[in-house]
Amino acid sequence: MELNLDKLNEYMRDCTLCPRRCHVNRLAGEKGFCGQGAEIKAARAALHFWEEPCICPREGSGAVFFCGCSLKCVYCQNYDISMGDAGRALSLERLTEIFLELQAKGAANINLVTGGHFLPQICLALKAAKNQGLSVPVVYNSSGYEEVSSLRLLEGLADIFLPDLKYHSPLLSSAYSRAPDYFEKATEAIAEMFRQAGPPVLDPEKGLLKKGVIVRHMLLPGQGGDSKRILRYLHSTYGSDIYISIMNQYTPMPPVLRSSIPELAALKQPVPMSQYQRVLDFADRIGIERGFQQDGGTVSESFIPAFDGEGL
Repeated sequence: MELNLDKLNEYMRDCTLCPRRCHVNRLAGEKGFCGQGAEIKAARAALHFWEEPCICPREGSGAVFFCGCSLKCVYCQNYDISMGDAGRALSLERLTEIFLELQAKGAANINLVTGGHFLPQICLALKAAKNQGLSVPVVYNSSGYEEVSSLRLLEGLADIFLPDLKYHSPLLSSAYSRAPDYFEKATEAIAEMFRQAGPPVLDPEKGLLKKGVIVRHMLLPGQGGDSKRILRYLHSTYGSDIYISIMNQYTPMPPVLRSSIPELAALKQPVPMSQYQRVLDFADRIGIERGFQQDGGTVSESFIPAFDGEGL
């Protein structure tokens, strides 16, 4: 069935958009794990300058930060919008305008940040914007915890997929994200993203990514072994047909620092550079060629934008 307002209401009336499959009636004001109703809610829409170089030139990426999250990691760097009250409601018409405004500001792409629980609304707004002249690539920026059937709504609308692959161990994903099935669901989702986007396609003049998949993995303190298992899986599965971004920007945030839960004690410190270097060395040994790494000293809240409603 073609996506339209009636179909949108079906999704909202019995929500199974993410792997939590809450079955809540968002049209009636019920909220599932993501914490969001049927109305689109976002916290910022602006040029963003801290993405991987192949999608973020000097002009910046046109990032729309949506509120709520289907994963809600205990250490979330964007906890103000994933678990807090920041943000404001948007109509479909306004979201369409925002996409076009970001393009007019020179954005290299439209960057949809954590919007899985609003996928039907986003897709309708993207279709309307493309009909009105949106021509830059669309980046789907995700925690990786996605339902394949929902991702299929993006067919022909998203060009670049930017998922996380956070955990290999179900013990870690249970403790930190209440999602023991994370690796299973995220790897299924990445496979669907790769099916839609295929291997990287670069703009021959600017060297920017036009289509493809970049999988991000942010190291967590003391979990170098889990990181290596993730990198081995990605490389053995996709080889050089995807980019792998190995990140060391983990920043202990106030909810973790205030916590007295013993399982979170390891998260109170940043990732040691020695751990990060060992993982980078491992990536080199197994032959990862299409990859990104971050320079030392990146642990900083400066990577977290102000969720002040800019651009909404």
